[in-house]
Amino acid sequence: MTTVLIADDQPLQRFGFRMLLESQDDMAVLGEAGNGSEAIRMTSELHPDVVLMDIRMPGLDGIEATRRIAATGDRTRVLILTTFDLDEYVYAGLRAGASGFLIKDALPEELLSGIRAVATGDAVVAPSLTRRLLDAYVQHLPATTSDTAPELDPRLAALTDREREILTIIGQGWTNTEISTRLHLAESTVKTHVSRILAKTGSRDRIQAVILAYDTRLVRPS
Repeated sequence: MTTVLIADDQPLQRFGFRMLLESQDDMAVLGEAGNGSEAIRMTSELHPDVVLMDIRMPGLDGIEATRRIAATGDRTRVLILTTFDLDEYVYAGLRAGASGFLIKDALPEELLSGIRAVATGDAVVAPSLTRRLLDAYVQHLPATTSDTAPELDPRLAALTDREREILTIIGQGWTNTEISTRLHLAESTVKTHVSRILAKTGSRDRIQAVILAYDTRLVRPS
């Protein structure tokens, strides 16, 4: 059973989400929050698997609420939902620790599959969208005065050469299936490598691993 907290300042929007989620045998809604502060408090109390987080809410917004929830280190993952398809919101949310990003006019099955994916540690932002967003985001990274080898970054020190290679490919937007084909590995082997990469680098999920690849200059903008 996947447990969900709905955070949105629109009562009708929350009602619609609740009706959809409660129609699923494998989902349960633990509560509803009308703003970011309530979302943080209720997440601390209820420990849902997933928080459906709106961005624009009165008081504390969804981005800051996401950042504070992620900072607790709790198992709860955040799926951001918004009516605004703007890059600045997307990579701000992902940088804050969100595990995915969907537009509110997504089809019901897309929302449900997104919740299930996030609950199991996967990302819901398509690889092609991830690459486009992070190519824009990386322009705001601090400039470096030299091309320091990325393997010197302490966050990468524990990775094997193969794991560093796979992290680089993840950062380029490749799926597990595509990595499997490219490196001539079984897909189960790729999944094992990805799990180890997440564990060794302290990345919450695949999206955070992509951001790490950019932060450490393993991947540079196209």
